[in-house]
Amino acid sequence: MCKLALADGIVVTGRAIGVTGECGGELCFNTSMTGYQEILTDPSYYGQIMMMTYPHIGNYGAHDMDTEAVRPMVAGLVVRAFSRTYSNRLAQESLQAYMERNGLVGITGVDTRHLVLHLRTCGVMNAVISSVESDEAELVAKARAWPSMEGLELASRVTCETPYDFADGSGPRIAVFDFGVKQNILRTFAERGCRVRVFPGHTGTADVLDWKPDGVFFSNGPGDPRVMPEAISMVRKFMQLEYPLFGICLGHQLMALAQGFKVFKMYVGHRGANQPVKYLVTGRVEVTTQNHGFAVDPASVNDRVAEVTHFNLNDQTVEGLKFKEFRGFSVQYHPEASPGPHDSRYLFDAFLSLCTPRTD
Repeated sequence: MCKLALADGIVVTGRAIGVTGECGGELCFNTSMTGYQEILTDPSYYGQIMMMTYPHIGNYGAHDMDTEAVRPMVAGLVVRAFSRTYSNRLAQESLQAYMERNGLVGITGVDTRHLVLHLRTCGVMNAVISSVESDEAELVAKARAWPSMEGLELASRVTCETPYDFADGSGPRIAVFDFGVKQNILRTFAERGCRVRVFPGHTGTADVLDWKPDGVFFSNGPGDPRVMPEAISMVRKFMQLEYPLFGICLGHQLMALAQGFKVFKMYVGHRGANQPVKYLVTGRVEVTTQNHGFAVDPASVNDRVAEVTHFNLNDQTVEGLKFKEFRGFSVQYHPEASPGPHDSRYLFDAFLSLCTPRTD
């Protein structure tokens, strides 16, 4: 037996999956039909409990090539129907074995449709999964006491410890600031022949400049960007140095904050592989992969500093910015996908077109 307790007092009972234990965090949901292993290992989900809206999870097993980090980043997993067997000739193990090997707690056999509708009505909230505690009042109290995602700095918990080279291509030299970078972002640069060096998110500007990059990339990551003043200051310095800049997700928010725009905590957030985004330059609609609980306030965007290039067709939130005082742009969604559609891969090519080798 296992219990899921929400901070507003709702408690549901199911069956334990993964390891026996207890975990807590912000309960959110992802609408992707596939890609559960990429979702579990996405560093942007660090500290959150992931609920999958697609009911059948685990049916194609697990494989190391489907990970976005070396270990799961979610705090826990909630599913409707969990498959302990799998049908996939490429799989190395079952999802159950993968969760056990990585110490991940989860629950199955609960009405995820009801829970998702509840979150859409009441907003995301903290929750606790436990297969060791049966006292429901105690579990609700733990959920209420769990630290809120708002005001929480988490990028420092998922960044690399030291710089490392990911690819040694003959193309542009791309310095990647790792605030929780997905592996497929790095692979996408490598596929385009780039030389890629990854730097910890706390790296000083001078250390990156010593490497003589042709362009600088600010990655995705978890937590509240508004409580990252050192990162915002670092991004602003690169803007003043006029390097070509590209930001995705958290990187997008940091670039906006560095220009004086505002970022707000979303009621539910966008998490899935089916979010429609309109590119205002061409009028084209892209189906995108997204994972974020914060967004740029459109009312704060100064049109003398940047223009909104993309917006979400579901709720009109800002999905892309092009800056006017330096060569740079950012998007809120994930053009590298994994999982998800590849409609937005052109953004990497657009960035690299700005990254001509520097002579200084």
